[in-house]
Amino acid sequence: MAAKVEIYTWATCPFCIRAKNLLNKKGVEFVEYGIDGDEEARAKMAQRANGRRSVPQIFINDRHVGGCDDIHALESKGKLDELLASG
Repeated sequence: MAAKVEIYTWATCPFCIRAKNLLNKKGVEFVEYGIDGDEEARAKMAQRANGRRSVPQIFINDRHVGGCDDIHALESKGKLDELLASG
């Protein structure tokens, strides 16, 4: 079973696009929450993301893994596939 991946984004955010490109390149299906200008949705995201209000914020199996730099760091350390495989 594949991992449940969720990502909070803004449409024009270059870091969001980079993070989604990495997930797409790996063939990962994910749920995207576009929160452009929606303060209520952003507050909900921040609550889930330990207070972080920047986008993207990425969750794998309901575990907060961070933003764009964080997911790329996991990939370069060879740890992202491990997280994605744990469905």
